[in-house]
Amino acid sequence: MNMARIKAVLPRELLASVVVFLVALPLCMGIAIASGMPPAKGLITGIIGGVVVGFLAGSPLQVSGPAAGLAVLVFELVRQHGMAMLGPILLLAGLLQLLAGRFKLGCWFRVTAPAVVYGMLAGIGVLIVLSQVHVMLDSAPKPSGMDNLLGFPGAVAEALPVMGGGVGWQAGLLGLGTIAVMYAWEKLRPQRLRFVPGALLGVGLATVVSLAMNLSVKRVEVPANLAEAIDWLRPADLLNLADPTLLIAAFAVAFIASAETLLSAAAVDRMHSGVRSDFDRELSAQGVGNMLCGVLGALPMTGVIVRSSANVQAGAQTRVSAIFHGVWLLAFVVALSSVLQSIPVASLAGVLVYTGFKLVDLKALRSLGRYGRMPMFIYGATAMAIIFTDLLTGVLLGFALTLLMLALKAARLKINLVQREGNEMELRLTGAATFLKVPALTQVLDTIPAGSIVHVPLGGLRYIDHSCLELLEDWGRANRASGSRLIIESRGLKRRIEGQMRTSAGIGA
Repeated sequence: MNMARIKAVLPRELLASVVVFLVALPLCMGIAIASGMPPAKGLITGIIGGVVVGFLAGSPLQVSGPAAGLAVLVFELVRQHGMAMLGPILLLAGLLQLLAGRFKLGCWFRVTAPAVVYGMLAGIGVLIVLSQVHVMLDSAPKPSGMDNLLGFPGAVAEALPVMGGGVGWQAGLLGLGTIAVMYAWEKLRPQRLRFVPGALLGVGLATVVSLAMNLSVKRVEVPANLAEAIDWLRPADLLNLADPTLLIAAFAVAFIASAETLLSAAAVDRMHSGVRSDFDRELSAQGVGNMLCGVLGALPMTGVIVRSSANVQAGAQTRVSAIFHGVWLLAFVVALSSVLQSIPVASLAGVLVYTGFKLVDLKALRSLGRYGRMPMFIYGATAMAIIFTDLLTGVLLGFALTLLMLALKAARLKINLVQREGNEMELRLTGAATFLKVPALTQVLDTIPAGSIVHVPLGGLRYIDHSCLELLEDWGRANRASGSRLIIESRGLKRRIEGQMRTSAGIGA
């Protein structure tokens, strides 16, 4: 972009960048807490996502940073392998993204069934809610969704003084107040103030109330010097990537982050009429960003729709806005870290609970219903598998069910047995005759009377495999003694199938 163009759009870009910064600030810290990491780690990722990825991005109006969609996976990785191993995993995941972008594989990451994506986000949303309700009570979240659900009554009991507990109820009220402010602002905010983020209002109000009433609640811990939050990648830790579980984790992070980024980029393109996204370049930029996050020991990043939509709605037209939002994050952390240390953790948890509920998009579920029951089933099965097992298992189950659905659709075959004159009959086959339809075809063949002449036109088939051809051949040979005859009419069929028919023995052609 030339300097004249930058000067012309700079005032609008600066205003948009401030709006995005205000949206990103509470989310960066809240997602870090939900991931089991210090809040400063999320801020570092947000800064890299703005300054570095914003400059390299292939989607000019998309904003990158820590994403709620990866919080559950990061929490599990940190719990199992420790915070130090997140760096090598992100370095490898970022390298995979960079290579995928360089080899023009960006479009393939978007070949993901919407039912799986929406189901994944719904499952993640439920897990975030189940874990963050504990954080809202100034309690520690449990390792799994079921543990969080079963442990919730105990956490409430510990928070209530009347039940012999502590002062966690105060934190709970701050979290609920934050949620109430966000919900009310979304429904009632004036049009001229639509750029003001509800999350910032909720967190700001909760912070003021907690300070005014001198409440004894947990507050955000941010180092006065941001450099103290950086945990440089140690070369010795790279040797641990020989562990197959860590390799799988790196591939999972790369795939989920890439899919979420490119789906978000496609959604952002639908919001404006400017420059379209270059998905391969965007994927490479995300790879560079995640590699840097791995080196600095920060959270993984993706392109995120909440910050990106705020960027578009605020009037951004170039990548300058995304870059400056990262600059504002850095300046705020460096100059006003004491302000961040006043924020109640429960208020940020309230932001994440609200975000988690939004991830369970019932409108998406209803839209999937237009395509039949199977997509809705895949949505539900993916979400439930993530809730009751883990993220990777749920996503793999969603893909398996999608492939099964495609196989069943591809294998649809209509079988009609029509009576002709005399003892002649016609076996009409329409669709794809695969091994999955051998039982149904066998049942129809068993109903043909002895001594019948059966014509089988294959022009209505788009595919027939060896198992169905062999079944027809076997029926012809087995019933020849009773006077039956099978005539396969292969005109209109592909040459390779005609070749199969010419090699068949004992069947009329």
